[in-house]
Amino acid sequence: MAFFWRRKKEDTFSSSVLGLDKSIEELQAQEAAVEREIGVRFNRAIEKTRHSINNRLDTIFEGRKQIDEELLDELEEMLISTDIGVATTLQVLDAIRRGVSRQEISDLSALKAAMKRELLTILNQSTQKGVADETSVDLAIKPYVLMVVGVNGVGKTTTIGKLSQRIKNEGNEVLICAADTFRAAASDQLEIWADRAGVQIVQQKQGTDPAAVLFDALAAAKARGTDVLIVDTAGRLHNKANLMAELEKMKRISSREVEGAPHETLLVIDAVTGQNGLEQARQFMKVADVTGIVLTKLDGTAKGGIAVAIAKELSLPIRYVGIGEQVDDLMVFDPESYVNGLFN
Repeated sequence: MAFFWRRKKEDTFSSSVLGLDKSIEELQAQEAAVEREIGVRFNRAIEKTRHSINNRLDTIFEGRKQIDEELLDELEEMLISTDIGVATTLQVLDAIRRGVSRQEISDLSALKAAMKRELLTILNQSTQKGVADETSVDLAIKPYVLMVVGVNGVGKTTTIGKLSQRIKNEGNEVLICAADTFRAAASDQLEIWADRAGVQIVQQKQGTDPAAVLFDALAAAKARGTDVLIVDTAGRLHNKANLMAELEKMKRISSREVEGAPHETLLVIDAVTGQNGLEQARQFMKVADVTGIVLTKLDGTAKGGIAVAIAKELSLPIRYVGIGEQVDDLMVFDPESYVNGLFN
């Protein structure tokens, strides 16, 4: 996770120690209430996937007294149907077979526990610090440049609006750069989200060189002492050569104007598109130095296993998940909560 999330939390706690506003107990109670609410909303978002997995597992085990190859074949089909992916499915089944041979797995409860362990292992292996953590970035350097990439239609504009709101709520000054100047109305849509989040935006007319818009945004961010600059980019994939050249130019300008920029590049993927979204991600990773994933519309699919497929096949951490249409419906992805939510 990027450094400014943790920094703000530490600042808030420090103020409570000094006796400002509220006691430590009151703040801890508030944080606990927020965590509970987040858990409830997240579990609701993956409800379709949870029901799909558990109903299928109950059906597979119905009337059976042992775990045999026929059962494992049905389990394989079930896992693939949730978009967990072939590679992940094979890894999970290998672990289950080992458990069965050692007589460690003999019933549905033990099988679920083994699946949870394996899925959590895959997700945790993909988790890594963002480029901008306390050990790699001078905290005095501003702005922190966060680039957002993804094909049109995956919820990129919405994600930027929600991310702006989230970062602003952590006490940071945010500026949006509307550098997708090719898609009609892209800048107008981003302006609406910027207004909702209460943050400023730098934009120019359609067809302007995206790098020029970014240059102006970087200058504005530095002049204003902005903490975070979020950069929208074009979502075209039909011409990879042009897209690569465009992104490379933007990265050069960022690094020239701000040390270490862009500090993080988030790729937005629509969970509803499943394996098609995974293939889009592979294509984008060829033209962008992606450091993390934002998985949108997780609440709109019964194939939420795509989160595990992303971690397994792309070896990238999922930073955030979108679970609704409201400005605050963007949550930090927690592997343990996700895996527990799939089975409990």
